[in-house]
Amino acid sequence: MSDLQPGTGYGPSALATPANVLTVLRLLLAPLLFVRVVADGATWLNLALWVVLVGTDGVDGWIARRHGTTRSGAFLDPLADKVLILGALFSLAAIGRFWWVPVGIIAVREVTVSLYRVHFGRQGLAVPARSTAKAKTLVQALAIGAALIPPWEDLTWPADVLLWAGVVLAVVSAAQYFADGARAMTTMGGPDDR
Repeated sequence: MSDLQPGTGYGPSALATPANVLTVLRLLLAPLLFVRVVADGATWLNLALWVVLVGTDGVDGWIARRHGTTRSGAFLDPLADKVLILGALFSLAAIGRFWWVPVGIIAVREVTVSLYRVHFGRQGLAVPARSTAKAKTLVQALAIGAALIPPWEDLTWPADVLLWAGVVLAVVSAAQYFADGARAMTTMGGPDDR
């Protein structure tokens, strides 16, 4: 409780915040969705669970802004997003609903960009998220939701179009991260010049 600042909310080093609790709950419930998708495919219950898990992302962000953002939240929230998106994509690919190629492209992009950002973070440089990265996450979430709508189980094109749009946004946003990182290195003189 020492991180609690009266009148202002939680300090930047706080761990047990309402937003973090919600994010951890998302992470804990995610495997339940993945198992259900592999077992049952597109069902109304799986769609409802997906909508709740994805919808709480906005809720925990709203709570964090009201009570103060934290370093732990800045780490946990994107991690929860990646776990949810990639886990759901892998589950849908495992049952043959999505083709492995776009899922693989998205997975490689997520790992590569995450490692890239960690590398720059260790150098003391920040590479902030762009609007295309946020759009990528939204479009991929919509693709998964479309694939989980039971009446659309045989109508595959809406989810497939959204998935490929998510791939395009993933590639574009990755290129932007690399360009922003190179620009940051040039501006700062590179990590070896400091």
